[in-house]
Amino acid sequence: MTEQSDILARLDRLESREEIRQLASKYALALDMRDMDAMAGLFPEDVAAGKGRTGRQALRDWLSETMRKQFDGTSHHVGTQIIEFIDADTAEGIVYSKNEHETGAEWVIMQMMYHDRYERIAGRWYFRRRVPLYWYATDLNKPPIGQRKMRWPGREPYSGSWHDLFPSWRAFWDAQPEGSPAVPEPAPLEEFIKTMRKGNDVHSVRVR
Repeated sequence: MTEQSDILARLDRLESREEIRQLASKYALALDMRDMDAMAGLFPEDVAAGKGRTGRQALRDWLSETMRKQFDGTSHHVGTQIIEFIDADTAEGIVYSKNEHETGAEWVIMQMMYHDRYERIAGRWYFRRRVPLYWYATDLNKPPIGQRKMRWPGREPYSGSWHDLFPSWRAFWDAQPEGSPAVPEPAPLEEFIKTMRKGNDVHSVRVR
């Protein structure tokens, strides 16, 4: 690779990272303003929409039904974000989201994150997949102390999937404080998420 082509590749990566970063914010705005066409446009034409369905229209219709049935209003606050490239046109990411939901007589707050896969198609970046991982959901006036922190109105509390993708959580609590092994070498560039996952596949996450 020549010096010029290296500079162009690095510039492309910077621009790609910013375009991908904007996807998460655009998703939050489109969802909160109930512009389901704008939301669906952040995904490719052949997006998997669940239950064997594919396509933007299927995704739009499913999320429209969900928003209409469950929430009077929402606000999604995008926070911590990591983006790492698999190749020039594919990337994965972790995006924190702190959300508020007006749902009937209760105001439910939630902490979650998304494990994302991004893909560039015809020069434009899209979400290929968003897998939600939840820590808690609870009424604003009821701190979610203890187990089963997902506490939606009208249903039994259950455990979220906040720690499912990263084996370090369970390993931390299972390990003995003394006699720990030496600290390994830092994760390679663009492989921080992959290294933390330690081979744990996204399909092991309990998506609810």
